Amino acid sequence: MKKYRIQKSPFVVPTTDGKLIEEIWGTSTGNSNISIAHMIAPPNWSEPHQTPEFDEFTYVIAGKKQFEIDGEIITLEKGQSILIERGARIRYSNPFSENCEYIAICMPAFSMDLVNREEPEN
Repeated sequence: MKKYRIQKSPFVVPTTDGKLIEEIWGTSTGNSNISIAHMIAPPNWSEPHQTPEFDEFTYVIAGKKQFEIDGEIITLEKGQSILIERGARIRYSNPFSENCEYIAICMPAFSMDLVNREEPEN
């Protein structure tokens, strides 16, 4: 029995906000302990606040991404990374004029049951 698996076609998560989410490993591949996703957030994209029950690592490949973490605003640029620990109240956004391409790793794996996303503000 082989001790490896090759992923050749990531699961593209359906979205309605213009963001590309390609889950490389995670719940779509039967991995509940970790998820790894390649993402591209378009200019002026944002998500509602959330308080995830997982740790999330983000590595920015291109562009910039803004994080609001427990009320503090942090901006990461190409080549920078961050670990946000579970239980932090977070709002992710790209208020900038170019796409933000990044890799996100969640432990345990991302799931809608664990993200605790708040209703969008009007």
